[in-house]
Parts: sequence; C-alpha cells; structure tokens
Amino acid sequence: MIKKLLFVFSLFLISNLSSAQDVAVLTQREQAEVIDGWLDYRIQNLLPNLMTETGIDMWVVISREYNEDPVIRTLLPATWMAARRRTILVMYQPSANAPVQTYAVARYDVGKSFKRAWDPEAQPDQWKALMELISSKNPKKIGLNYAKDYGHADGLTTNEHQIFLEYLPQNLQQNVVSAQTLAVRWLETRTEPEMATYKHIQEIAHSIISEGFSEAVITPGATTTEDVVWWYREKIKELKLDTWFHPSVDIQRADPANMEQNRNFATKSPESVIMPGDLLHVDFGITYLRLNTDTQEMAYVLKAGETEVPDYLNKAFKQGNRVQDILTSNYVAGKTGNEILRASRKVLDAEGIRGSIYTHPLGFYGHSAGPTIGMWDNQGDTPGAGDFPLNANTGYAIELNAVVFVPEWNKDVRIMLEEGAFFDGQKVTYYNGRQKEIFAIPRVNKHLGN
Repeated sequence: MIKKLLFVFSLFLISNLSSAQDVAVLTQREQAEVIDGWLDYRIQNLLPNLMTETGIDMWVVISREYNEDPVIRTLLPATWMAARRRTILVMYQPSANAPVQTYAVARYDVGKSFKRAWDPEAQPDQWKALMELISSKNPKKIGLNYAKDYGHADGLTTNEHQIFLEYLPQNLQQNVVSAQTLAVRWLETRTEPEMATYKHIQEIAHSIISEGFSEAVITPGATTTEDVVWWYREKIKELKLDTWFHPSVDIQRADPANMEQNRNFATKSPESVIMPGDLLHVDFGITYLRLNTDTQEMAYVLKAGETEVPDYLNKAFKQGNRVQDILTSNYVAGKTGNEILRASRKVLDAEGIRGSIYTHPLGFYGHSAGPTIGMWDNQGDTPGAGDFPLNANTGYAIELNAVVFVPEWNKDVRIMLEEGAFFDGQKVTYYNGRQKEIFAIPRVNKHLGN
C-alpha cells in the first residue's frame, strides 16, 4: 500500500513540475486522490494502534453541517467541504489491535471508509439508529470529543452531547469518556506516506519565501512590507495552494527609532518602506494536501558597496541556530512539553543566551494538537497542553528567538526562526533543512564587483 501511494505520488510530481518554481503542485483532482488514499491508510494502519493504546473501543464523532468538529475535518473525503446535515461517524474496535470497523450514521456514505449504517425509511430517528448500532456492539468505553486541554478535541457541541446522553441506554451511560487523548494522538501522528511528502510541502514553502525575499519582488526604497505580504498571498493562490494564516513581514534596522526588536507579538508591525540595510523577517505558512507549514526566515537588504550580509548579523543569526539545537537536543520520547522547555531553558541560562521558545505541534492544523513547548508570552509551564508527552512520529514547528546585542547597531537584534521538523522517537529532522544564513537582497552575483 505504501509503495503504491509513493509511486502514484511520484508520477504526479513528474507530470506536474512547475517550470516557474521548480516545485510540483498537484491538480485538485490529484490532490483529492492522495488525500483519500492517505485517509484510508490512516484508518487501516494507524487508528487500530491508537484505539488500543488509549483503551477506547468505540469512538463517536458527531458534527452538524458548517459547525464541524475539528477531528471530523480529517475524516471526511477530499470532495466533502463540510459535514452534511448531521454527520455521525462511528469507529469500533472489537478487540485490542483488531481492525477498526467504521460506520456512517448519516444519509450518505462518507467517502470510501465510512459506509452508511442508517436507513431513514426503516428508522426515521437518526439518534435511535445510532443507539441501535452502539447497543449491538456493547462497547466498554465510548469516546466523545469533549476535552479540557485541546480545542481540537472539544468539537462536540453542548446540544449534541445532551441529546446523545438522553438517547443512550442507561446501562451504557457510565461507559462514556472523553476522547481527548485519542483525538490528539490521531491528529499529531504522521504516517509513512505523509512523511514521504512533507519534505516536498516544506520545499514549496521555502521556495515561495525565497522568491518573495529577493530582488524579483523587492525594490528597495519603493516596496513596502505590506506589498511583500500581499505578494505572498497572491503567490499562494497562483500556485493553487491555501494558507492557514495571513503572512507578516517586519523590519529591524540600525535606526535608534526602530524598536522592532522589542515589539510585543500581540501587536502588528507597522507598514514600512524597505530600505538598504534593513533586516527583514517573515512569518509564512501554506496548507497543501491537508498538511500545514509554519516558517519564519530572515533576509538583509544590501547597501551600496556591500556584496554580502555583514558578518556581525550572521554571527547574531548563529545564536538563533544554537537555540534550535538546544531545544531539539532535549526532545526525548515520553518527556512532556513543560519538561522539554525547562531542560532547554536551563542550557540557555547556562550559556548566557537570551532566548525564548514557543514551539508547537504541526500537521493537520498549523497550531496543532500535542505537547506545547513554551508560549511567546509564557516561558514557564503551560498547564494541560504542556503536560502532554512527546510521542514518536510527530511533527513540530520549531519556533523560537534569540536576542543578541549588536555593537555595530548599538542595540539588540532579535533573530526569529521557525521551521517544520519531524520527531521519529530518537531524533529531530527538519523537513527540508533550516535556514543557516540570512538571505541577501539582491542575491549575491559572484561575477560582479566594485
């Protein structure tokens, strides 16, 4: 199955290579085929392990049209843009490690994976049909999507929850539990077919960032930060991709009046004309094949006579890379996000690095489910999400900054970095590498000189 998916995807890449960007973006139809193939694979090869691990033998996901549970969005076929009327998906595992039986208590089949298990002609009441199915399986634990710590796992509305309990037979009432851990594990875990492609998805994001931070887009003295932001938005649409947040571009410069290095992240950076000598920073993400990127990189606009980024800025940039190394070296399976943060901050303090870590899971959602490792406004423990353990085969946006005093500017410079990465249970690997040097704008042409 894996080899077939990879082979099909490789054919798509070859046939759809973009000459403009040298990155392949599948057609809408091809994307749908990949998404549906991945979903079938996840249900058959991942879900049985997760249900056994969490001890939930029946998972019931209930959504009404246009009020989608965050989990059901990952279970719908690619051609479904939303749930239809009330859509109820039931996943039942008859014994530990056994294949999962899947049902749709709905008026329609829900893709290939969930066949319709309700005949409205025979039983007009959808809820009674659901209860008949549940009673026939007699599950020990019925997982519902209500949760304290994760919005991703809290998609069951109060109304639907109340109705469910009103209909549920009395002998099964005590079997209802929160499916928080199962939902988080489903959302955070990446499969082999997905990981075969995630590098390519990050490559697309890197390619777009690189073009936007170049002379192809930026004319110093004329182009503004908002011009670049909207160029990114247009480029995403041009490539038939989506984004899960509006990009941002900001400037640090030697001018004492520029205090960008101290800006609170809750405050938007003002629009500014990009000038020679500016240090630029972008925060950018795309959504492709239901997976997300979240990337922050930096560029420098060369001044007249300069042929490369000043060494003092590159030296400061290395401090950001050092914070990345410290953080990822503390990724240990089973450790919680709070424990990883504390261990990393201990090293930062010992080395005298003024760093801040605010790393989060990355996958079906940009800010996805899993262990939170610091917040930009809280470098202490994060109750709940920070107490979740680190698991193998999970993805993260390695997001952080380092503040470095630059004598040449007589002020601090904040190096802000973010890159997608994968934890395989032993080590962290960046999906498509990480920025190790600041972009030069314009790109350095070695054949030119003064």
